Amino acid sequence: MSAEETPGDAALGLLAAILPAEVAAEECFDDPPDTWLFPEEEARLARAVDKRRREFTTVRRCARRALARLDIAPVPLLPGERGAPGWPTGVVGSMTHCAGYRAAAVARVGEVRTVGIDAEPALPLPDGVFEAVSSEDERARIAAHAAEHPDVPWDRLLFSAKEAVYKAWFPLTRRWLGFEDADVAFDPLGGTFRARLLPDDRPRGLDGFEGRWRIADGIAVTAIAVRAAV
Repeated sequence: MSAEETPGDAALGLLAAILPAEVAAEECFDDPPDTWLFPEEEARLARAVDKRRREFTTVRRCARRALARLDIAPVPLLPGERGAPGWPTGVVGSMTHCAGYRAAAVARVGEVRTVGIDAEPALPLPDGVFEAVSSEDERARIAAHAAEHPDVPWDRLLFSAKEAVYKAWFPLTRRWLGFEDADVAFDPLGGTFRARLLPDDRPRGLDGFEGRWRIADGIAVTAIAVRAAV
């Protein structure tokens, strides 16, 4: 059985099914008309097109609902350095959105060190993108997976996993990580992946991430959550 269908996961939600219990996740498959923003957030949308406004607004609805599950009151969630969300003190989290899907995941710092999530339409990447974001070794592994499981858009899943890797990496390092700086390998049956971090100057002990993936309802999601050391 692949991560495309996992019995019992439907009640958890697409993303929550692949995150640990310490992480609160909320998702939305449309843009509810009653969603509101703080004035500081509205100011960031002064020149935004409708698509950007809907994505920005709904994903913050998800984030505030997730924060409420941690008993944290609503606060402005403003984009910071390199667009990373500014979370309340003591919280780590991640946001994602694509056509037909928005989601956020948050956790308390004492329980989780970092979170990275990404969602993509479960469709092949546009021409040329796969080659730009993958290494020769990754392409060979993806070709083998595609031969055995042709129903999974492995190229898109690789792209998504690397986005999740970056979102997990950046809060820990405050540094850029390129697509070429992580080597991602999937377990096609177990719904997991391993990302090996390649920069020579990476922080000591930060060698890689373990993540999970799932495809359902036409959406591919990937998630990384690193539990805090006990």
